[in-house]
Amino acid sequence: MTSLEELPLRPELRGKSPYGAPQLAVAHQLNTNENPYPLPKSLLADLGTALAGVAAGLNRYPDRDAVALRTDLATYLTRTSGEQVVVEKVWAANGSNEVLQQLLQTFGGADRTALGFTPSYSMHPIIAGSTSTAWVDGHRRADFTIDVDAAVAQVREVRPDVVFVTSPNNPTGTAVDLDTIAALYDATDGVLVVDEAYTEFARTGTVSALSLLPGRPRLVVSRTMSKAFGMAGLRLGYLAADPAVVEAVQLVRLPYHLSSLTQAAARAALAHTDELLATVEAVKAQRDRIVAALPALGLTSVPSDANFVLFGHFGDAHAAWQALLDRGVLVRDVGLPGWLRVTAGTLEETDAFLTALGEVAPSHRLGD
Repeated sequence: MTSLEELPLRPELRGKSPYGAPQLAVAHQLNTNENPYPLPKSLLADLGTALAGVAAGLNRYPDRDAVALRTDLATYLTRTSGEQVVVEKVWAANGSNEVLQQLLQTFGGADRTALGFTPSYSMHPIIAGSTSTAWVDGHRRADFTIDVDAAVAQVREVRPDVVFVTSPNNPTGTAVDLDTIAALYDATDGVLVVDEAYTEFARTGTVSALSLLPGRPRLVVSRTMSKAFGMAGLRLGYLAADPAVVEAVQLVRLPYHLSSLTQAAARAALAHTDELLATVEAVKAQRDRIVAALPALGLTSVPSDANFVLFGHFGDAHAAWQALLDRGVLVRDVGLPGWLRVTAGTLEETDAFLTALGEVAPSHRLGD
């Protein structure tokens, strides 16, 4: 068989591995931050109707600009954020990863630079590399928060073309305050992308960066239907920004990039927003339950505004990960020494996780 080394790969791809979390057949899969609740039966029925309605026209291309879907997304953002969002400010693609890719294709590229405050979403530097955009790691404090003065100074020094801020941050979970986002915007002449994939799970009082959009034409807020909406299999992400940004990304989007089926399914889901988001409070309750249980096990966590918890400290995080897996619980080893990440699941899944962790912690926590 031919090896990768024998193919004429781009030099920056040599030695790299594809992105992906382990997909293992275990009883409790708590490693990919999915919403654990199945879709309501009323939505499943409407999905069948919606997909059947467009199936007869699959010999024709879909709406290239997905206007009806973007209109529904704008309505959702306006309703839930209190900010006035119109269709011209919204763009949609196949998952938020494609949204981010299109942004880097538009504003990054060869001889351009992106900066993100790591540890953060690992796909940001991967997508940057795939678009030939140079990547710079931004600084974080030891507690994983962003020191706004140091961050502003670094942005002014590096002068990146694209700056990423993940809020709530992944894998650490904490939301970034709006003052920090505004200061970073003022410090750069480039595009500032606030990745809000987990924002629906934020603690009370956390305000979306959507409120910062007026008067900031280089600010972009990206979202997804994979998490709070429980539609990870749909692959639908979107952004809100100045209409000029929406116009710009259309220069690089592939023709008819969103299928008719995807658009119809997403619109059907948005019509069931209240039912789908009803699971968010249940997930948050399990997240907070995990956080509250950790001290008794001699462990701690990073404050979380997401549907997951970063917890530690372990002497050997990977050994602790394996010990949990041996007990039928799959969590995520995110590569941070001493830390693991667990998705907040159902009541039963949290029971299983805490039981397994109670068995694992005494022999794996730091200092034991």
